[in-house]
Amino acid sequence: MKVSTLSLRALLMAGALAAPALAEARTAREAALEARLERLENEMLVLKADLQAARQQQADAAQTASAVQAQAIAATAAKAEAVEQRVATLETKPAAPAEGFRDGNTTIRLGGYLKLVATNSRFSGGELANNTQGRDFWLPQAIPVGTGPAARDQDFSARQTRLWLNFASEVAGHSVKGYVETDFETTASTSANVAGGGNQRTTNGYTLALRRAWMQVDKWTFGQDWTTFQYTGALPESTDYVGTTEGTVFVRQPLVRYSQPLSKELTLHVAAENPETASATLGAPALTENGDDRLPDATARLAYAGKIGELSLGGLARELRVQNGALKDTRFGWGVSAAGKLFLSDDKVSDLRFMATYGNGASRYIGVNFAPDAVLDPATGQLHGVSTFAAMAALRVGIRPGLRANLMGSYQHVSYAGDIAEASIAAYNRDAWSVAGNLFWSPVKNIDLGVELRHGQRSLVNGQSGKLDRIEFAAKYGF
Repeated sequence: MKVSTLSLRALLMAGALAAPALAEARTAREAALEARLERLENEMLVLKADLQAARQQQADAAQTASAVQAQAIAATAAKAEAVEQRVATLETKPAAPAEGFRDGNTTIRLGGYLKLVATNSRFSGGELANNTQGRDFWLPQAIPVGTGPAARDQDFSARQTRLWLNFASEVAGHSVKGYVETDFETTASTSANVAGGGNQRTTNGYTLALRRAWMQVDKWTFGQDWTTFQYTGALPESTDYVGTTEGTVFVRQPLVRYSQPLSKELTLHVAAENPETASATLGAPALTENGDDRLPDATARLAYAGKIGELSLGGLARELRVQNGALKDTRFGWGVSAAGKLFLSDDKVSDLRFMATYGNGASRYIGVNFAPDAVLDPATGQLHGVSTFAAMAALRVGIRPGLRANLMGSYQHVSYAGDIAEASIAAYNRDAWSVAGNLFWSPVKNIDLGVELRHGQRSLVNGQSGKLDRIEFAAKYGF
């Protein structure tokens, strides 16, 4: 018992002595833990602040991107609206030429082409005179006929060169246009029409000749233009000046024309045009311009233009009149012509062109006046009727970009009144026909190089005939 009591007492005394040390150790540890906890809480607060800042930055960036996107959308919409307004404004204004220069309120454009033609011709019935149109282009009435020795001729010419001026103005709310076109081909003889005598030996000078000169005020045309009876779209692509001369309506003359659109694709043209009776006298086939006409020639044409191509139906009515002193006579002349151009490819490079014309007293309009409008009997002053049928067709085929071929053929037949003795019109033209083919290449824009082969024939009432075989090269720069 004493030992136990003594031990207990010793333990109690030792515990009492150790208590302050343990308490001091516990306080230091708690302080360290509290300090560490405080550091952790501070670090947590920093992390929370960083996280909140990052989230705010992300939100701000998203808001900024949305604003930028919204501004871009708004700007695009504004631009689209501005373009639409500009298009609407342009559509309400008359279209102005894309090129040219201004003089006051008038836009002026210059255009045309420069063309060289080299022709090698063989005439079966004899030589054709130098410096004549039949040497420069296909003119069937110029072919020599008979049994004379064949002749071959080589000619170079730039007479087909063409220049034009185009004018466009707005005057008091009206569309006013003007056009002037010239070339050098219609001068029949250089030596007779050029001051100083142009010739092939030295100067090769040619006279500038008027082709067309007209003004348009809204739907009215005043001046010199292609006759309303003619559909010019049927003219083929050719190295020649015309191409299908005998089968084509072909006249340029002064006129007054009114054009009325009937629909988006259909237009009616009616005109009063310059009259001129081209007659021949029994026994002499030469044509005479009489100048005795009293009424203008009346012409009309219904024109269609659509996706398939173009179609035309023309009509002609006229008074033929000749007066030689006390001898005078009049006849009614008329003609109809159907023509068109049908597109054979989407790019409109390939097409089929055609024309068929029939009339009585309408010969001046057909084939560059291949036959007379009427035949005058000088003994009685009576005018005898002349009927003409003419047709042409031309096929244009695009081979590849810049390269195309053309095939063409044309025909004309003339019928004279049955009460005329055949012997008195033996030397008059009866028929003409021709076939031709060419190849055109455009190595660069606006440059055309072509080579063409042609065979043609003319026959007279008495059965005599003449033939032409021709190879022709042409180089043209259009501007």
